[in-house]
Amino acid sequence: MATSLKSENSIFHKVTKGGSWVFFLRILEKALSSVKIIILARILSPNDLGLFGTALLTLSILEAFSQTGFNAALIQKKENTEQYLNSAWSMSVLRGFVIFGLLYFMAPYVASFFNSPESSKIIRILAFSVVLRGFNNIGLVYFQKELKFEKMFISSFVPTVIEFAAVVSFAFVLRNVWSLVIGQLIGAMAALVCSYLLHSFRPRIKIEISKVKELFGYGKWIMWSTLIMFFVTQGDDIFVGRFFGVTALAFYQLAFRIANIPTTEIANVFSQVTFPAYSKLQDNIPRLQEAYLRVFQLVTFLSFPIGGLILVLAPEFTAIFLGEKWLAIVPVMRILVISGMIRSIANTAYTVFMAIGKPKIDTRLSLIRLLVIAALIYPLSAKWGILGTSLAILCAISIVTIGYIYNVLNITKCGLGKYARLIIIPLVNTIIFVFALYYLKKWFLIVDVVDFIAYVCISVAVYVGLTYIWDRYQKYNMTALVIDCVKSIR
Repeated sequence: MATSLKSENSIFHKVTKGGSWVFFLRILEKALSSVKIIILARILSPNDLGLFGTALLTLSILEAFSQTGFNAALIQKKENTEQYLNSAWSMSVLRGFVIFGLLYFMAPYVASFFNSPESSKIIRILAFSVVLRGFNNIGLVYFQKELKFEKMFISSFVPTVIEFAAVVSFAFVLRNVWSLVIGQLIGAMAALVCSYLLHSFRPRIKIEISKVKELFGYGKWIMWSTLIMFFVTQGDDIFVGRFFGVTALAFYQLAFRIANIPTTEIANVFSQVTFPAYSKLQDNIPRLQEAYLRVFQLVTFLSFPIGGLILVLAPEFTAIFLGEKWLAIVPVMRILVISGMIRSIANTAYTVFMAIGKPKIDTRLSLIRLLVIAALIYPLSAKWGILGTSLAILCAISIVTIGYIYNVLNITKCGLGKYARLIIIPLVNTIIFVFALYYLKKWFLIVDVVDFIAYVCISVAVYVGLTYIWDRYQKYNMTALVIDCVKSIR
């Protein structure tokens, strides 16, 4: 019993320490990404960003259709996985070349579909990045499987910095969409080189059908889930690009990227860390419940106020940092940020399904979400344009999140009251500071960067103060959880 407890405490220590690495990585990546967006929004036209968005969207389509789920299967496996690595890597290489060939020949037809003939050449050049990613060292999977997230940090951050430097440099020189294309290729090459410098495993071409079938037995659900999730998360982009044009697509994608920070930068960070950790606890439901609720509390504590800040400061952020030519994205951004806050709840449940070997739950819920979007996107978009598109996304995620909550509570044997409390407290705190900030803006206008930062600091102070009150009088225990995390990092 003592040995088991020690092992579980060790897992929590690794999860927290790993989470700090991944979270730090995402903060740095988001900082670089934000600076890059601001620079590109100032230098490039919406049409340039729309062209690049169209090309990336096309790459994403084929990558989603050819997703194997092998990496997730390797992480989830309890036994030694080395015997599967060569087959998994060989399939990755083969997949890269197949996607490249399809992209090269489909490019003119895709360009015609989006009424954007200029995007054909861009798609063909970007296709080389898929080939490069296919050769990435499969040995990197061990970093996540063994919770060595500091190594994952290096393997991800170094290529990010190199891509950032390349994109920004070429943007100032070329001042067109090709700066993004060149930066993407340089980033893919940097990731390839880093993968072999950081891990000693050297894969070789070897396809064992029995191993591939075994991996696919688990990975097929990941494949279907990824495919469905592609249409859930990218189907709206395809719709907007096809019916409203590449410029509208640029507006919508930029709004989506900013609005979904609560999901992509908070919940997804914990997803990377908790999947392998939950996998180690899958046979111990009480410990799994405890670990899940602690992670869920951290996610809601962080994601809700960030969403609230975006919601109330969207006009000022857009005008100050992106430029007035982008102000049309503000209403869309506000709808999508609510969607992102709700999705952060669903994303915490997703990793539980994966860890216990039931990814089909996520697949089914994602399919329902896709059907709701398909039913609503056209009538709402026809009436309100890209604002209607964002409303369709909000309706769909709101409906299926109920299913995510029901299933995760059933799996972890957690009571609804305990779970709901972890949503209500940060939500109430966020609503209070959002209204306070809204009325404060009427008295003191935000006219520059200094004002904007001051408002963010005020919001953080109010939110932390409210959290302290909940800690003291309602036993929210957020302070204790943060202290535990800090101790684990040490």
